[in-house]
Amino acid sequence: MDPNNHTPLRAVSLVCTLSPSPAPSSSQLLAEQTMAALAEHGVTGKTIRIADHDVKAGVKTDMGDGDAWPEIRDTILGCDILILSTPIWLGHPSSVAQRVMERLNAEISEKDDEGRMLTYGKVAAVCVVGNEDGAHKVSADLFQGLNDVGFSLAPNAVTYWVGEAMQGTDYQDLDQTPEKTAGTTATLAANTAHLARRLKAASYPAN
Repeated sequence: MDPNNHTPLRAVSLVCTLSPSPAPSSSQLLAEQTMAALAEHGVTGKTIRIADHDVKAGVKTDMGDGDAWPEIRDTILGCDILILSTPIWLGHPSSVAQRVMERLNAEISEKDDEGRMLTYGKVAAVCVVGNEDGAHKVSADLFQGLNDVGFSLAPNAVTYWVGEAMQGTDYQDLDQTPEKTAGTTATLAANTAHLARRLKAASYPAN
């Protein structure tokens, strides 16, 4: 943790596995490891598995009766850091991750009194797991969307593990976390917390 800055931070991790709880999930595991790494930098928060909630399709902040997104959105807006964790499906982020991005699209129209999106000053990062190539492509897709809807990205804002193509071993099946993945997760956490504290201390200018 930065010895010169003890500003408390909050984070939420949205797990975009296709499987609802209590099914095991590699995306959940990497998200939890990332939250643990953030905790070493004074960040507290929680993990939400989107498949456990009725997040309706649409591009509004509230899609009406039964929509779980407004409560999730309130959690995001109450945090300094957003983590998106997704598996790779057919070379792309999961359909659940895409739905999250579509719901976040509504933030483009939501502004504060000075004309800034409510997501300005919040920092995002990404976790990716899969048994096929494409982690960089998936993170690039999510990075662009997150930036479009107002989030900032620190250097090295993705941690990932990709297993051998067309094999059955998942991240959650490994006996231990690979050293490279663990190191990347630690870097993500350090840089993301650092940027979040800097933005908390000095907000973006009014539009």
